[in-house]
Amino acid sequence: MTIHKGSAAPLWAKVTATFFGVGLLRPGPGSWGSAATVLLWWLFSRCISPTLRPESAILLATLAVALGIPAATQVARAAGLKDPQFVVIDEVAGQLIALIAIPLSWKSLLLGFILFRGFDITKPPPVRQLERLPEGTGIVVDDVAAGLYALAGMHLLLHFGLLPR
Repeated sequence: MTIHKGSAAPLWAKVTATFFGVGLLRPGPGSWGSAATVLLWWLFSRCISPTLRPESAILLATLAVALGIPAATQVARAAGLKDPQFVVIDEVAGQLIALIAIPLSWKSLLLGFILFRGFDITKPPPVRQLERLPEGTGIVVDDVAAGLYALAGMHLLLHFGLLPR
C-alpha cells in the first residue's frame, strides 16, 4: 500500500475519523471511542421509540461506515500511518453494530462494550485478515466484523436468558 504522507486531511475527515476529537483522548483511544458511542447511543435511544431502535442503530452504523472509510483513508494518508490509533470512527461503527436490537439497560450496554472491545482487541479470524484490506476499508471493516461477533454473542446471551430483556 502506498501512503501519501505530507498533505493535510480535510477538516471533515479529521472530525469524522476522530469522532469529534474523542480519538485524541489517552490512554486507549479506541476504548474512549467505544465508550462515547455507548453513552451517546444510550442518550439518543431514550428519546426514540423502542421499535425504532434496531433500525436507528443500523442506520447510524451504516452512516459511520460510509463516512468512516473515506475519512479514515484521508487521515491515515495525511498521518503517514496504516491504522492511526486516533482514528476511532471504526470503533463507533463496530460498537453500534454490537448494540443492534439489544435491551437498553446498563448491564446490556456494559456487556456490549466489553464484548466489542474484546473482539476488537483479540481480532479472531477473519477479523485480523480484514485489516489487510486497503486504507480506510481495512481500518473500518475489521471493526465491523468485531461488532458482528459481539452482536452474535449478545443475541446468544439474550436467547438463552442470560441477559435480561
